[in-house]
Amino acid sequence: MTAWIWIVIAVGILVVLALVAFGAMRGRDKRQRREQARELRKEAETRSRQAEERERIARQQVREARDSRKAADEASAHADELDPDGATTPDEESVHGRSA
Repeated sequence: MTAWIWIVIAVGILVVLALVAFGAMRGRDKRQRREQARELRKEAETRSRQAEERERIARQQVREARDSRKAADEASAHADELDPDGATTPDEESVHGRSA
């Protein structure tokens, strides 16, 4: 065979090897991106669960605060009913020097 045929065969082999190497690099890049996406999804899921838990706790604290406010209002109303002089605020009591 002549020299140009060997050159064409060598160039063809180099092109095939380059395509194989390029395909392998793309495959590795895809695997790395998949792994990174998997990690990001896992982190997002964890953060979502934490946020849901914080929201649950916040709703519970709001209920407790409302219950406390209701109990305080009821106690204040009862105190107003018992006080012969009428309703007073804590500031008025300190100014007038009242004691229980």
